[in-house]
Amino acid sequence: MLCIETAAGPCSLVVFGASGDLAHRKLFPSLLELFAGDLISRRFYLIGCGRTAMTHDDFREGIDRALRGRISDRAASDQGDFLKRCFYVQGRYDSPDLYGSLREEMTRLDELFEVDGTRLFYLSVPPDLYGVIAEHLSESKLSCPAASGHLQQVRLVVEKPFGKDLRSAEELDRKLHLCFHESQIFRLDHYLGKETVQNILVFRFANSLFEPLWNRNYIDHVQITLSESLGVEHRAGYYDRTGALRDMFQNHMLQMLALVAMEPPSSFQPDHVRDEKNKLLRSVSPISLREEDCQIVRGQYGPGMIDGRSVPGYRQEDEVDPQSQTETFVAARLMIDNWRWKGVPFYLRSGKRLPRKLTEIVIVFKSIPHSLFHEAGLEELPRNVLRFQIQPEEGTFLSLQAKRPGSKICMSTLEMAVEYHKVFGVEMPEAYQRLLLDCMIGDQTLFTRHDSILLSWGLLQPVLEQWESGKADIYVYESGTSTIDPAEKLIRKLGHTWMPL
Repeated sequence: MLCIETAAGPCSLVVFGASGDLAHRKLFPSLLELFAGDLISRRFYLIGCGRTAMTHDDFREGIDRALRGRISDRAASDQGDFLKRCFYVQGRYDSPDLYGSLREEMTRLDELFEVDGTRLFYLSVPPDLYGVIAEHLSESKLSCPAASGHLQQVRLVVEKPFGKDLRSAEELDRKLHLCFHESQIFRLDHYLGKETVQNILVFRFANSLFEPLWNRNYIDHVQITLSESLGVEHRAGYYDRTGALRDMFQNHMLQMLALVAMEPPSSFQPDHVRDEKNKLLRSVSPISLREEDCQIVRGQYGPGMIDGRSVPGYRQEDEVDPQSQTETFVAARLMIDNWRWKGVPFYLRSGKRLPRKLTEIVIVFKSIPHSLFHEAGLEELPRNVLRFQIQPEEGTFLSLQAKRPGSKICMSTLEMAVEYHKVFGVEMPEAYQRLLLDCMIGDQTLFTRHDSILLSWGLLQPVLEQWESGKADIYVYESGTSTIDPAEKLIRKLGHTWMPL
């Protein structure tokens, strides 16, 4: 067994939007787990920034409430020590006064906690504030390198979405690069921090068994599914301006596709991995929008039943336009125009109000060329399937055909399962733990580079333009259904069927 983990050195972390839901549910519990595991130095402090007026003690009490039920017993023993390192600065994000106060507080705390290392600015705020905050950080000299002079020691972390289309992504890129070098910018997609997603690289490139089969000669098709049983919930206002294509496809789905299909990098260095992901995205063929061969379809959930209870349709949700044409479901068939994958379809689907929460990547291998058991009525045997399950429980599963005890010919599908929480005997760490630690140590492997963002938007831009022109229909599906007609037609066109939800 080989386990390598690098602990972060002295570090200061400033969270903009520190009173928000994401910070309380994900960031603070993850930080405490890292702190308790000695992966964050004791020469560390956290400053929350927000528009809400509160004292340091008010801020700590809010974190304390957020941690309840979200941390391990080990972390609970370090909670008091962690909270002593939490402070708060109040102000408007567009006001120079906020950054002046922040600079003063950081100077004081740098001395108090002997922090002379990394400065991390985490933007847990709406994307339209990214440019504003970055500009003020630059003008107040907070984005300048620390005393050691290393550029990489000052880092900016931004959450998706990275723009809403190609033009806005280019503009956001321009604004950030006026104030920060690309090596300082960490674009965080939390799906890339999940253990099973990370395991795709290890599975492919640390085993000699599968990589020789990982091509058009042996793989029939690939399916990537990201389904949710929830509706838009409290995100309705945001979601009605965004939709599933922007919310899930442009980032999570295309990044998972790139990890599955990319070529082996020359090393595990961050830019070597990200170079190969970009090469893959450049190889994705333009998405056909012609009616006779449309490769992408959309839908919107209507009223229905989820877990035995009645739920409203999307247009009946609070803060949603009753005439909204925003998609809550997207399915696509993508083709990769390179030597390895020519002719292999990649099916992607993502939607809300589906039967259950499920995220998985399914590799379907080709059928055997000739059945030796046709005389027993087995003309076609089920295909071998490799499945990476990311949610709700993480694991890897391989289905094989095997003889059952009993009759001479008695066959069935056998599934070899590696369920992570059972095999390793631990709960899977929150994805934000992995990503926050990587931010602190400066490892950009699991973070999206600016050219990858633009490649993704460039692929989807024609689709966005067609849908926003009103030229494409939107199919209304019943909440709780697993059968969405346009998606079924899409996959059946090449003789395939979706894996059951």
